[in-house]
Amino acid sequence: MKAKFSVLWRAGCIALLALAAACSKTPNDAQVVSDVQAKLAADSGLQNRQLTVQSSNGTVTLSGVVDNDAERDAATKYAAAEPGVKTVINNLQVATTEATRKPSPQSRTNPPVTRYSSARRQKSQSQRAEIARADAPPATAPDRAADPPVQAPSAPAPPPELAKVTVPSGTSVVVRLIDNIDSATAQAGDKFNATLDAPIAIDGDVVVPARYDVQGHVVNAQASGKFAGRALLVLQLDRIKVGDKSYEIQTDQFSQQTGSRGKNTAEKVGVGAVAGAVLGGIFGGGKGAAIGSAAGAGAGGGVQAASKKPDIKLSAEKVLTFTLQAPVTLVPTTKPAREGPKLDSPSAQ
Repeated sequence: MKAKFSVLWRAGCIALLALAAACSKTPNDAQVVSDVQAKLAADSGLQNRQLTVQSSNGTVTLSGVVDNDAERDAATKYAAAEPGVKTVINNLQVATTEATRKPSPQSRTNPPVTRYSSARRQKSQSQRAEIARADAPPATAPDRAADPPVQAPSAPAPPPELAKVTVPSGTSVVVRLIDNIDSATAQAGDKFNATLDAPIAIDGDVVVPARYDVQGHVVNAQASGKFAGRALLVLQLDRIKVGDKSYEIQTDQFSQQTGSRGKNTAEKVGVGAVAGAVLGGIFGGGKGAAIGSAAGAGAGGGVQAASKKPDIKLSAEKVLTFTLQAPVTLVPTTKPAREGPKLDSPSAQ
């Protein structure tokens, strides 16, 4: 019985010694580092962080960069909860407040070791840029948005030059008068209006249709006299209007006059004088002949006065023909003449 109790007592002592040894054994630093890193990696906010964990005799040091204070505090709790850890030195840096945080006494004695990955560095720089833009004063907006440059309208292309034709000298120009012309009232230089009565053509091709406006002037006008006078009227064309343009033209002259009565008048006056003289001689001798001669001459003059020729009168719608004396170059047209104002000029009376 005594031997059995002794064996039990010895076994209990050995168990107590083993437990005491296990409790007093210093935790394994490598195991602590591995366990703390596993806890940090399991946290969604601390995943993919470049964090450094160091362990030495129960003291754990954390280094690296986190985004905020909450992540920093969480890392501290994970390290402090690890069995065998007595002290946690948290050297983790918060990226957004890294420049303004005051170093703790521990960080002065044991400067943090910070390792930045390229992705973390770019993220940190972009965050600093956003903070700088937020702190910068707002830019003054311009009075109005910049308008796009206004391009000056390009000059329109000039219209193609129309082909011209030359109407040769000798071409007939047939016109129909619009104005009445009277040799008794017309004066040299008076203008008159007419229209083409027949188209102007070159080799059978019409270049100016009929009814386009034509203008001319009175070259000479003379009224009929009582005795030796004769009526005279001379006309000439000056311009022709084709489309919206007018062209100067040179034509021959249209001339019309009444027959001269000078010789006819002298014969009538002479015959009257002779007849008067014969009758006077028969009835009164020499004195009677002289009286008869004077009376006969008077009678002959009365016959001449009674036979006065009329003046030349050209009424509207009268058709006259002229001939070009010089070629004229113009832009041809096939459009019919439009009704509208005629060539500006006072009409001949």
